[in-house]
Amino acid sequence: MRTGCEHLLRVQKALDQMNVQLHHAVSDITGETGLKILDAIVLGERNPAVLAQHRNYRCKKSEAEIAAALHGDWKSEHLFTLRQSLDAWRYHQKLVAECEAQMDTHTKALATQTTAEPPSPAKRSTQPDEPLRRMLFAKFGVDLTAVDGVAAQTALVFLSEVGPDVSKFATAEHFASWLGLCPDNRISGGRPLGVSTRPVANRLATALRMAAQSLYRTESVLGDWFRRLRAKLGTPAAITATAHKLARVLYAMVKHRRPFDANRLGNPALRLLRKENALRRTAKEMGFTLQPLQAGAVS
Repeated sequence: MRTGCEHLLRVQKALDQMNVQLHHAVSDITGETGLKILDAIVLGERNPAVLAQHRNYRCKKSEAEIAAALHGDWKSEHLFTLRQSLDAWRYHQKLVAECEAQMDTHTKALATQTTAEPPSPAKRSTQPDEPLRRMLFAKFGVDLTAVDGVAAQTALVFLSEVGPDVSKFATAEHFASWLGLCPDNRISGGRPLGVSTRPVANRLATALRMAAQSLYRTESVLGDWFRRLRAKLGTPAAITATAHKLARVLYAMVKHRRPFDANRLGNPALRLLRKENALRRTAKEMGFTLQPLQAGAVS
């Protein structure tokens, strides 16, 4: 994820204060056309027609339409803010590039588990993260992004925090305890004092909690499981419990090099039966009776 967004906001604010509607002319002010126009403004060009000549041939707007959006009052204080914010954004991009190069160096030092091609993503399009997904598949030997809620960035956090080998953790319970996602049963004199999770500062635990939250509207076994827990325990406890389950799933996949199989998390037929029974109970409470549709009936 690119940083320096706060500097882009200042760039946009400076343009708005000068009444320069560059974001109406181009879809991305950090694209080729947008950056060339910004650089020309910083260097002193004020003629909208000349600025519009930096248009890339792939832009949907014509030069005349772009020129119409580039009339401004060009106040010196706003131009100063524009130049500084643009320089700060470029400096952040330089730092990000250095960070990514360092990450690539450390990643290449890790052992490669497989040279096969990863399976095609079935749950969503991951085209922007496809190179990252391929790299993660080569290092883990399995596609962690096949798990509902787990994005390529979540799997990257797993690789950076744990690595491609989980043998240092004897069991999934040990792994969940290290993450601080399991109950911390505190007992004194035979009396339980508390069962809440330990306060652990762990980047992977945070990533798994965010992945658990994303399951709220997911039509899957894990999504159904999260919603049932949310109705029973409340949102915070459901997020922790679902993050715990995700941790155990990922641990098993990495340890045994076994692809994700949603059917191992529950019987699909039983899942549908639970939904049907819940609908029948709700209908009965409201004084209705559910009847199945006849085969070939028009809805």
